[in-house]
Amino acid sequence: MKKDLIIVIFGSTGDLTARKLLPAITALYNSNNITQNLQVIALGRRDFDTKAYLEYIQKHTTKKLDMVTLNKILTYYEIQITEPQDYVNLQKFIEPMLKPDTKEIYYMAIGPEILKTVSKNVSQSKLIEYKNPNQVLVFEKPFGHDLDSAMAVNDMLWNYFDESQIFRIDHYLGKEMIQNLMTVRFANRILKDTWDSKSIQSVKIHVKEEECILSRAGYYDTSGALKDMVQSHLLQILSLVAMDAPKKYQSDYIKDEKVKVLRSLEIDQESVVFGQYKGYLDEENIPSDSNTETFVYFKTYVNTPRFRGIPFEILTGKKLAKKESYIEILYYPTDEQENWHLDILPNKLTIHIQPNDGVALNINSKKPGLKENLEEVTLSFNTSESVEGNIPEAYEKLILDIVTGHKTLFTRWDEIDASWHFIDQIKKCTNCVIVYEDEKDIMSHIHKK
Repeated sequence: MKKDLIIVIFGSTGDLTARKLLPAITALYNSNNITQNLQVIALGRRDFDTKAYLEYIQKHTTKKLDMVTLNKILTYYEIQITEPQDYVNLQKFIEPMLKPDTKEIYYMAIGPEILKTVSKNVSQSKLIEYKNPNQVLVFEKPFGHDLDSAMAVNDMLWNYFDESQIFRIDHYLGKEMIQNLMTVRFANRILKDTWDSKSIQSVKIHVKEEECILSRAGYYDTSGALKDMVQSHLLQILSLVAMDAPKKYQSDYIKDEKVKVLRSLEIDQESVVFGQYKGYLDEENIPSDSNTETFVYFKTYVNTPRFRGIPFEILTGKKLAKKESYIEILYYPTDEQENWHLDILPNKLTIHIQPNDGVALNINSKKPGLKENLEEVTLSFNTSESVEGNIPEAYEKLILDIVTGHKTLFTRWDEIDASWHFIDQIKKCTNCVIVYEDEKDIMSHIHKK
């Protein structure tokens, strides 16, 4: 039997709530993946009732919301987040809804600058009591802007909550193919037994975006591509690609292996390229002298027995040719080349993350016909073609895991600590930010290295 559930959303009038959280919650509710005894409490400072709130949130997003369901499960509650008494009043509002085993999720869809204030008030008002397993706090990246600030955020949270109550969301970990990485690696002998430096010559992890920064100027200019994308998304992917098999397929065992990878990273300092797309300084609310990077490229090495010597090529950027994210594993050619009179191409495994997720393996095959010619053929599958109905969005999986208490897809503090140590090294490699016209332009600078 599913426990009663209360989801309290701070920052309920924001973009994250409208585009991701409410659609995910209604999808889980309508598919009966979470309890039907659900109450969503949307917090905000505006003088709304529930009807006015739902009208406002629908007006300010292009995503069509399920108003029938939201009218059934959601209540708007006005609160001033800097007023401690408002939290006490909120606790009194929620208390009559509670049963002994009711699950309470407090979702911080707010900026990092007010996380400390909200966390302190949530704790002191007893909305979340220390070590109560039925009360959890969820917050999104950025997890600080460098190692020192990340440590300060973490120490603050540990002052009020137990680690078991903290869920740090990196939404990339909820994407279908990222969830599938360990299965592809460890459940297939053909890959598991060749996933090392004896067989693999290089790894690429590329996350490319076609769009500019859109309306994120305030956040993005203080962050840049290195902190926004590499510190979280790309290093998480890298750790899943390079980790050893865990002793058990449980959250802490998996994270232990990921941390070993993150702590073993060695940057190729000469390879680092920072870029800024032409026109960035003309974006609204961007300082005219901004040196923020919108593109990052570097090579790193995983100094572990399994991957020692293999270059990992990390690339991410905005205003590139097209939106695509993928992992490319390039194998060494077979040693039969010496005895073969035709050129043998190296095998290549590509794990597509977006826009179309799936797996493709390039192999050598005889070209049909009377002559002995080789050709490269692709064995592939596309996730969307192999399932009936819609694939759940990343936030559906993440919210469901919060409800059930599964933390595999959430980051632990030592992962964040290790990643910031590495990012702080990269920041010291270069102060030069190259202005680029397009992807071809910035790639030409990489090829010169």
